[in-house]
Amino acid sequence: MSAPLEGKVALVAGATRGAGRGIAVELGAAGATVYVTGRSTRERRSEYDRPETIEDTADLVTAAGGRGIAVPTDHLVPSQVRTLVDRMAAEQGRLDILVNDIWGGERLFGWDAPVWEHDLDKGLRLLRLAVETHAITSHHALPLLLRRPGGLVVEMTDGTAEYNRDTYRVSFFYDLAKSAVLRMAFSLGHELGPRGATAVALTPGWLRSEMMLEHFGVTEETWRDALKAEPHFGISETPSYVGRAIAALAADPEVSRWNGTSLSSGGLAQVYGFTDLDGSRPDAWRYMTEVQDAGRPADTTGYR
Repeated sequence: MSAPLEGKVALVAGATRGAGRGIAVELGAAGATVYVTGRSTRERRSEYDRPETIEDTADLVTAAGGRGIAVPTDHLVPSQVRTLVDRMAAEQGRLDILVNDIWGGERLFGWDAPVWEHDLDKGLRLLRLAVETHAITSHHALPLLLRRPGGLVVEMTDGTAEYNRDTYRVSFFYDLAKSAVLRMAFSLGHELGPRGATAVALTPGWLRSEMMLEHFGVTEETWRDALKAEPHFGISETPSYVGRAIAALAADPEVSRWNGTSLSSGGLAQVYGFTDLDGSRPDAWRYMTEVQDAGRPADTTGYR
């Protein structure tokens, strides 16, 4: 079997569940050694109080063909991130792929709540989790990544730069957080490009994460039952899809062509030819613009 990332070392910061888990597993399937971090472990849960753990993610990485290494880390605590990077340097001597996927904000934002009505403490906590964590992680991890040319940094967000530029996203705090991460990739592109590395922003489409499936009362096997309540959910994708997007980027010897840009899983599928687990290629952001936001009836024909 092909292992294009064999010998490569990745850090997926925020790999407990959702996109982070899908990314870690797909990097493992491509042969990489993947350090997976988060706050939910088999001994202690984060405030999410959910069953997914970083140890489970690491086991899935190894089962997929890579090597998964779980390291409990709170990315808001610089000393913990510094210790994590020191460990990777000692054990591997390199870092080839950094995925900043820390989020943790699902329970902190109010839909369409204006800033003066939004819970301030929750809004500020959301910004810390979504923005400050990425800055802390980049500050400590990038010197290791820059030891060798060709490193890749992926800033995970929600929405492309084009879509978010013209679309109000959920609330003041949510909109600000996702836009900030897009700008991070742009800024990192300017700082890393001349030093031989590449930074991009990447968004999945409508993600069938564990929490999203629970929201609709379905499983990955029965997810289409949710279309009765939300017909546009037909464009949704698994976490593996965006994971395959990153694996494709990391294996591309010409990945620097994307430096500083905003990308999507659906858009990259058209370039690299990978598919979601069911063999389809959902293009969620084009669908949302041309169908959902345009008020047209749900129909994924031509979009997956």
